[in-house]
Amino acid sequence: QVQLVESGGGLVQSGGSLRLSCVASGGISSVSVMDWYRQAPGKQRELVASMNELGNINYGEAVKGRVSISRDHGKNAAYLQLNSLKSEDTGVYYCRATLRALDNPRPQSIWGQGTQVTVSS
Repeated sequence: QVQLVESGGGLVQSGGSLRLSCVASGGISSVSVMDWYRQAPGKQRELVASMNELGNINYGEAVKGRVSISRDHGKNAAYLQLNSLKSEDTGVYYCRATLRALDNPRPQSIWGQGTQVTVSS
């Protein structure tokens, strides 16, 4: 029922910026945590940024100082601002939401399909 859709990825030069969007749709009761992860070819998925229901934020060590996560609760959306991009930032960026659906009171995690970010030099 609930779906997450990421957008905003693309090709950018080293040092450039991108703004990624994640929008959840469907019957949603409440959203607690929204996260951004990324996965480069041949590597494990790693945390980029996370924001919980209290507004507390955590960033992955590799991106601290270069990224910013924000949320729009009314739109069930999360955004990821990527700055000073490097070639090692290349990968598929995935959004995750931990939420309760209207027809299911149990918390569940929903993943989007991902959006490709490619940083060239």
